[in-house]
Amino acid sequence: MLPIARRNKIKEIITEKKSVIVSELAKNFKVTEETIRKDLQQLEEEGLLTRTYGGAYISDGVENDVDINLREHIYIEGKQKIAQMCINYINNGDSIFLDASTTSLYIASNLKEKRLTVTTNSIKIMNLLADNPNIKLIIIGGRVEHPSMSALGRNAEFNINNYFFDAAFISCRAINILHGITDSNEQQAEIRKIAINHSNHTYLVADYTKFDRTAFTKICDFDVIDTLIVDKPLSQEWENYLKNFETKLIECD
Repeated sequence: MLPIARRNKIKEIITEKKSVIVSELAKNFKVTEETIRKDLQQLEEEGLLTRTYGGAYISDGVENDVDINLREHIYIEGKQKIAQMCINYINNGDSIFLDASTTSLYIASNLKEKRLTVTTNSIKIMNLLADNPNIKLIIIGGRVEHPSMSALGRNAEFNINNYFFDAAFISCRAINILHGITDSNEQQAEIRKIAINHSNHTYLVADYTKFDRTAFTKICDFDVIDTLIVDKPLSQEWENYLKNFETKLIECD
């Protein structure tokens, strides 16, 4: 296949899937990973995509659900700030829910000294915490969705309904004053809804890139969010809006 034909095919794939993995493309096209990286670099220069460690993604589209292996390497600094702030609100003996977001994965990586019960539908968080003797780990079972490496579907929803939490740490795909808190995946949104309803205190954890955007399906409005933790200061408009719901705003910067 000629390079221009290969790059056109990559355009089609990333437009449909919203993200691509270098190793998978190299295998599919029977070329080296270095060749694929050069293709992605050229497509980035054309403004089609954004490269990250191991692949590339595009941020457009309400159903955009970027592969978690790529999301782990996007906006790392902001997610780490949020995760470190969250630790201040987690006490020994708490029962907490961590959703299948990369921000929750960063929270989990900071729990080494805490004695907790952690419930999650995230396979990556499960793998991270499985050997921690201080953590009583509850896994929400269900169908494993590979892009997010999480358990979803009817069984997962039935399973999580059996548990209640001192605190739930929830992320999302987008946040908008008009449309509320939204997600790109309907089943992921349902798990988050249940966790919110079963939690004494809900923390929405979101980096600055999620604001003033809208995704495919609604999770909730701010009337059920107790605390919003963000990595950068929000606008005065957002601060005024959150006061209407008595949602506590914590800005890491």
